[in-house]
Amino acid sequence: MKMTKTLIVKYTPRNERSSTKKMLDAFVSGIKNSEIEEIDLTKDVPDLFLEKNLAAYIHRNYLGEELDDEQKKILSKMDRMTKQLKSADVVVVAYPMNNFSMPAPVKAWFDSVMLKGETWAVKDGKYLGLMGGKKALALVSAGGMYDQGPMTSWEHALSLTKVEFQFMGYSDIRGILAGGMNAGEDTKNTNLKQSISQVRQIAQQWYSEA
Repeated sequence: MKMTKTLIVKYTPRNERSSTKKMLDAFVSGIKNSEIEEIDLTKDVPDLFLEKNLAAYIHRNYLGEELDDEQKKILSKMDRMTKQLKSADVVVVAYPMNNFSMPAPVKAWFDSVMLKGETWAVKDGKYLGLMGGKKALALVSAGGMYDQGPMTSWEHALSLTKVEFQFMGYSDIRGILAGGMNAGEDTKNTNLKQSISQVRQIAQQWYSEA
């Protein structure tokens, strides 16, 4: 049986109190025959695109210019995170919704790994994702209910995550949004239990195929 690699990218600063972590733990418990690599975005914080690294990225990835040692160092964390992503057959991104979207470190991670010529390219004037044949899963918890009802248009966390993976060309993209985590205990526990059941089903399906 082929050994795969799974990359876990997590932002769960509430640790054991985190509903997101409970979903992630359920997924990890179902991983079989796969090397696991983990990035904790509360400790391994991605770089932002600021003046110097944005300039270096444009010169290298858009203009095809050779970088000097200082510029290579400036891009080294982005390059390392991109390498981690490219080496994985399965990537799981887990985080809570913050103010209707993904937390800043999660967005910075996506910005770090969505590099032209590495995870996407342009061919014949069209965007081309380079991560075909790979799987991606987003696990998101939210205080409110955003999968149905009047607040569906406020949801920009799971939806954005799926778009990011689609752009990079992932072949199998799944997402689970556990809403109502700030509701009463009955609602919270019911929704979380349902989400964890979905998580386990995905893990069983993916790793039975490995």
